Amino acid sequence: MTRVAGIDCGTNSIRLLVADVDPETGELIELDRRMTIVRLGQGVDKTGRLAPEALERTFAACREYAAVIRELGAGRLRFVATSASRDAENRDEFVRGVLDILGVEPEVISGDEEAEFSFTGATAELHGTETYLVVDIGGGSTEFVVGNKHVEAARSVDIGCVRLTERHVRTDPPSAEEIAAIRADVRAALDLAAETVPITEADTLVGLAGSVTTVAAIALGLREYDSERIHRSRISYEQVVDVVGRLLTSTHEERAAIPVMHPGRVDVIAAGGLVLLEIMERIGAREVVVSEHDILDGIALSVA
Repeated sequence: MTRVAGIDCGTNSIRLLVADVDPETGELIELDRRMTIVRLGQGVDKTGRLAPEALERTFAACREYAAVIRELGAGRLRFVATSASRDAENRDEFVRGVLDILGVEPEVISGDEEAEFSFTGATAELHGTETYLVVDIGGGSTEFVVGNKHVEAARSVDIGCVRLTERHVRTDPPSAEEIAAIRADVRAALDLAAETVPITEADTLVGLAGSVTTVAAIALGLREYDSERIHRSRISYEQVVDVVGRLLTSTHEERAAIPVMHPGRVDVIAAGGLVLLEIMERIGAREVVVSEHDILDGIALSVA
């Protein structure tokens, strides 16, 4: 076993996984997994730059993660940065800060690389013969990956819960016009994804990341977030319609009162849920298999 650490820094959250990995079998034994909402992508869609306060929130989380990595004795670390830092003019400032704190440079990966990590992490333990469509709904982008044991096609498109909320939502709850604008953006992005990824030809839809797992937790009626109950759960199309409908008509206070709702997702979960619903409607999916294993697991496996 090799003890490794992987960090995934996205538009909305930064996450750490420390695990023992068997490079031969791909077996992964989780030692510590944590997530912090830092909203690194705050305002990036509008300004093209990472905000100073967003950088400081991210660096504070990095300092916490550095202490965990030292305590657990992970010998190798890979830090992957995704959508927000790809888009920002001042990403060099972000790179320098991470290097100073963690001793490694963040790898600002392409959307296609992000998609491959997501697929590997989500499907490593799925041993069926069917073809999977893995959908990773992030804060700034969404990745679509089709394959079985290996990636056959992948595409990253610029729709995510933070980006869509900042772009379109001005009222609480969102107005019919704002909802229609989000739907239009998602549908246009699905057209782009379908140009290179056969999104309607997969047998099984696998959904990743916080928007999907939160929708699943609400659909399951959980009184507290339980990753073991959520992981590999199957949420029907009808359940997704019901949950997203409730989120779109709830106020900020009502969403915040949902027991499984992370405070950092309250203002963006409606848009994230709507992305999932639009995907299911486009491909005719009757259910989504929810995975708690995602890009972070793929990063850890790649380190080993």
